[in-house]
Amino acid sequence: MTKQVITRFAPSPTGYLHIGGARTALFNWLFSKNQGGKFLLRIEDTDRERSTQAAVDALLDGLKWMGLDWDGEEIYQFSRADRHAQVARELVAKGAAYYCYCTPEELQAMREQAMSEKKAFRYDGRWRDAKPEDAPAGISPAIRLKAPREGNIIIADKVQGDVTFACEQLDDMVLLRSDGTPTYMLAVVVDDYDMGITHIIRGDDHLTNAARQYILYQAMGWTPPIFAHIPLIHGADGAKLSKRHGALGVEAYRDMGYLPETLRNYLLRLGWGHGDDEIISTEQAIAWFNLEGIGRSPSRMDFTKLDNLNGHYIREADNARLVGLILPRLAEFNVGEEGKNLLLSAMDGLKQRAKTINELADSAAFYVRPRPLVLNEKAAQIMEKSGKSLLLKIIEYFENLNEWQHEAIENLCRELSVREGVKLGDIAQPLRAAITGSNISPGMFEVMEQLGKTESMARLRDALVA
Repeated sequence: MTKQVITRFAPSPTGYLHIGGARTALFNWLFSKNQGGKFLLRIEDTDRERSTQAAVDALLDGLKWMGLDWDGEEIYQFSRADRHAQVARELVAKGAAYYCYCTPEELQAMREQAMSEKKAFRYDGRWRDAKPEDAPAGISPAIRLKAPREGNIIIADKVQGDVTFACEQLDDMVLLRSDGTPTYMLAVVVDDYDMGITHIIRGDDHLTNAARQYILYQAMGWTPPIFAHIPLIHGADGAKLSKRHGALGVEAYRDMGYLPETLRNYLLRLGWGHGDDEIISTEQAIAWFNLEGIGRSPSRMDFTKLDNLNGHYIREADNARLVGLILPRLAEFNVGEEGKNLLLSAMDGLKQRAKTINELADSAAFYVRPRPLVLNEKAAQIMEKSGKSLLLKIIEYFENLNEWQHEAIENLCRELSVREGVKLGDIAQPLRAAITGSNISPGMFEVMEQLGKTESMARLRDALVA
């Protein structure tokens, strides 16, 4: 019988859910969904000084906004400290770990010697084979793992291939500190084992940890999980991702106007591929996702691609949903039910050009701004040229138009352009400036139909006296 696949996402709550962590969570979520398994969430809150409830809330909110639901309740690592300590003591009883009575001063002296010799610091193992009677009085010991000193550790990584670590490069790591608190390495292995994790998918900055964790699995007689270490995300310039590149929390991307389905699709393609497919729905991603599709090279952030992808998903999105997303961005206008209905009727035209929800809100604002509208710079220039003289004629024509539909409005404007000997665009430009306050908008005649005759005529008259 095949063992059920169980993956996990295990962030430290010391800040927001950053973009790299979001991709790691996504890959684990997709793999578990693809395999019909479980996706678990563990909050690694053992750093009590830096772990805050606000950061925990930000992580949970970020995952929920991304649509990455986890199975069961989230697990908090700190609450399992007694279990971690129990395993450390079991390892001592097995002879696979030992008590270390080194003082902070002794450890500092080792570090300084390593620095003077230009070597990496490595604990010298002085308490490794000591007898119990050698233990000094009054000193609380740490517990260290007895790492093998010869041979190699080979991690059969699903992304990186076989990765070899020489045992002579690995020292006897601390499992339990002298104050009784477990270290990260111990806690991670014990939690992953107890949670039944079958696959660990994480950034390749954890690859060196895999060797030490593998030794710990062996020491306990536990079967290690399957590892898959994914390359990190870089900036467009190839440098390590930083805030200037877009290493922000997912809530920042939400606030910038990106949709969660956009971010899922974009992060999926940052390091994973399926032929030449670029636009991949979440349902298709679940059906296709596998570890073999993860590349070995770092991916680069590309905001142009992200914007274009977001534009696609905005055009595909339900109009009522889009209205709900732009309303908070239009809060200053106190949009009522009539305004909401107006935005809903206009959304088909509005969403064709928008790359972000913020752009969509900006382009929709003229529908619900109070009169008189303030013209932007280019719209004001249009009105200064010959706009007002044309507006007078346009108003005269529209006064007697009873059928206020975009076809009839357009036909009337065409008649006027012929009579005045000007292009249709010469009519449409001042019309757009007066109706929207801008030089850019969705189809002008459709906009006027949606606003209705009374509002449209009022805006035209406002522009004459502006």
